[in-house]
Amino acid sequence: MKSLFSLGAALLLAAAGQVQAAPVKAVATFTVIADVVKQVGGDQVQVTSLVGPNGDPHAYEPTPTDAQALKQANVVFMSGLHLEGWMDRLIKASGQARPPVVLSEGIKTREMAEDEDEHGHADHDHDHGGIDPHVWNNPLNVVVYTRNVVKALSEVDPAAAATFKANGDRYIAELEALDRYAREQIGQVPKQQRKVLTSHDAFGYFADAYGVTFISPLGLSTEAEASAQDVAKLIRQIKQEHVAAYFFENSNDPRLVQQIAKASGAQPGGELYVEALSPADGPASTYAAMFRYNVDTLVKAMKGGH
Repeated sequence: MKSLFSLGAALLLAAAGQVQAAPVKAVATFTVIADVVKQVGGDQVQVTSLVGPNGDPHAYEPTPTDAQALKQANVVFMSGLHLEGWMDRLIKASGQARPPVVLSEGIKTREMAEDEDEHGHADHDHDHGGIDPHVWNNPLNVVVYTRNVVKALSEVDPAAAATFKANGDRYIAELEALDRYAREQIGQVPKQQRKVLTSHDAFGYFADAYGVTFISPLGLSTEAEASAQDVAKLIRQIKQEHVAAYFFENSNDPRLVQQIAKASGAQPGGELYVEALSPADGPASTYAAMFRYNVDTLVKAMKGGH
């Protein structure tokens, strides 16, 4: 009897050792960040994205469900740099005591003039404080995101720290490969052809990294409005610089870009995923897929294959 009891106790202890710890509950402000957290967290983390696929993180209106998700979260991730202007209100409404993890900390940001973007267009949205918040459009900045996620998750769940580090290292290697891919592909396009028209000025980090000129009627935020004077000036610029292609962004209203393209003679180059991933069945369901898709779409149009 004694040996049976001992065996039963041993089996119970072994089973207890195999009990999976509850996953970390993480909330991310928008889909790009949610994907980075998933890549690092794997099965150990349950991620909720406040702004959904194809959503605009500039103009999002939080819901009571978002406040509930925030309250129940073990950790909250945001990009920062005044991108999620609605986040302070939501944190107050939720009663979440822990401050969010700001993933852009450590990224070298692009400074802009107080009242205009790099194309000389008035930026009517001063919320960004002259800093371009769209840091993720260079995958080497997402490497910084990833390191910050690894650190934060390891503090919340120290038992899984080795897993988070291994996942993070694997993902960083993938991000560095994406950077090399962009350089190789865009390097095949003659410099004078690397000019495109987009809805708003969200590709600055991409432009700086890969030598592409993006011209846009709006400033850094989709909530800005372009004046008739801005639009007329832009149409002249597009004609002078022989901009061949224009692009819609999945999270923005395309009408202004269509109007400018019609007046300037630019041809449609397709849709770009700038601030939001696509739904799971779309071409940009992860950050890596989104970045590669954008590179391929831009290169095809700049080469004249639109």
